[in-house]
Amino acid sequence: MGSSETPIFEIKDLTIGYGSRVVMEHLDFTVRKGEIFVICGGSGCGKSTLLKHLFGLYSPISGDILFNGRSIVTADEEEKAEMVKEMGVMFQGGALFGSDTLLENVMLPMQEYTDFSPELIERAARFKLALFNLSGFEHFLPSEISGGMKKRAALSRAMALDPEVLFFDEPSAGLDPRSSATLDDTIIKLNASLGTTIIIVTHELDSIFKVAQRVLFLDVEKKTMTALDSPQKLKEDKSNEAVWNFFNRTPF
Repeated sequence: MGSSETPIFEIKDLTIGYGSRVVMEHLDFTVRKGEIFVICGGSGCGKSTLLKHLFGLYSPISGDILFNGRSIVTADEEEKAEMVKEMGVMFQGGALFGSDTLLENVMLPMQEYTDFSPELIERAARFKLALFNLSGFEHFLPSEISGGMKKRAALSRAMALDPEVLFFDEPSAGLDPRSSATLDDTIIKLNASLGTTIIIVTHELDSIFKVAQRVLFLDVEKKTMTALDSPQKLKEDKSNEAVWNFFNRTPF
């Protein structure tokens, strides 16, 4: 489907951190509807912290985050809950509930946020698992399947409510190269077929060049964003040394 110029997220002079410790400041950018947007940077730069601010898990020190034109920062609990229903999250490591089967994991968001009948919820959950080639594994526990299958199960759960935007926190972490490539293909197909906006935190260059339409670079030393463009342009641009070093894998 491709992305539009219409923003789904507008980040305005955002400063984030923990208590009085600033991690990133003066962040100004938009995420377009229907694009695959990657957040990257060196270790400890605040990539995952920023991601968690975007879906309302953390509150910023200052600044604003608009989701479809509405502030997620100043929203009351009811308004925030309505916005969060439009967001699916695949946490690093999958974060599946270990004592629940894959089917129960995927059913959970629907039980929490819809009034569907138990029969409809189970049917929808089975369908979501089937989308990611997990038919026949509905009654397996997370401990009984491979790392790649756990990622796909976590993605099935993130898609349970057919969200407008999907967040991925280090989706390739712990995967072998083939499983990582398969996950990249799945992300591209989801975006192309459903028009889902996808926001990914990763430092895996192979994945970035394969899936990303635009990349936001967070500079750990300057504590702010220093680049926003396609990965190909960032790889070729020598005007920003830290960005060029990152995308060209230059050693320290």
